Amino acid sequence: MSRHAFDQVDVFTATALRGNALAVVHGADALDDERMQQLARWTNLSETTFLLAPTDARADYRVRIFTPTGELPFAGHPTLGSCHAWLGRGGVAQRSGAIVQQCAVGLVRIRSDGEALAFAAPPLARQEVAADDLDAVLAALGVGRERLLAAQWLKNGPNWLTLLLDSAATVLALSPDAAKMARFATVGVVGAHPVGTACAFEVRGFVCQPALHEDPVTGSLNAGIAEWLIGAGRAPDRYVAAQGARLGRAGRVRVVREGDDFWIGGESVTCIRGEIEL
Repeated sequence: MSRHAFDQVDVFTATALRGNALAVVHGADALDDERMQQLARWTNLSETTFLLAPTDARADYRVRIFTPTGELPFAGHPTLGSCHAWLGRGGVAQRSGAIVQQCAVGLVRIRSDGEALAFAAPPLARQEVAADDLDAVLAALGVGRERLLAAQWLKNGPNWLTLLLDSAATVLALSPDAAKMARFATVGVVGAHPVGTACAFEVRGFVCQPALHEDPVTGSLNAGIAEWLIGAGRAPDRYVAAQGARLGRAGRVRVVREGDDFWIGGESVTCIRGEIEL
């Protein structure tokens, strides 16, 4: 058994218990894959992360990201939550004004954005949605084609089948069919709020395998949506998205486009700080 500093962080919120929870284990270099996976199953959170010494000299730290069923190459809320925990335990970046995280997709830049942190979204792969997949996901979500404005596969680690619907109200009203959703791994939906609303868009993210559940606030999905919608002229270069309302959460994701960079940010709160023996 070894003892490690341990934090549980609520991400994309300034108010504890209103965002997306993340477990963070510090100094995890001696833990093997099996032990990391065991802990991720035990916490039963959407993700548990492990901070290690970087193997790339340009990085400030390295992170491995586990769900209860496997490892992810990248995810958004674990990136911000892990950086928040690393800074909270005295982490100091090599370079002023920028933190560099190493993960399976490579190096991810993170910066301070007032009280929040923001990451530069990793490269996005986009693909059109085949007609049979589109018909199937609309049926699974219980939404008519007349509500659909556009659809794309968005991959920046996870591969999200993402639908732009006609309004935030339509997004919030969705009640997916678990059996039909099992065809897909991850499904995202987004719709615009009325002009003048504090949040420009409402987002929902569904993880469909091995069993359907809704993710409270999803950084990777919001990153893909931002690049897609801003690039298509359907969103401004700077906006705030809301996520988690149907789960009683109040996640807020800040999006800023600067040149070729898409910065995805939000606040985080440390809820548990202590030690764990593994």
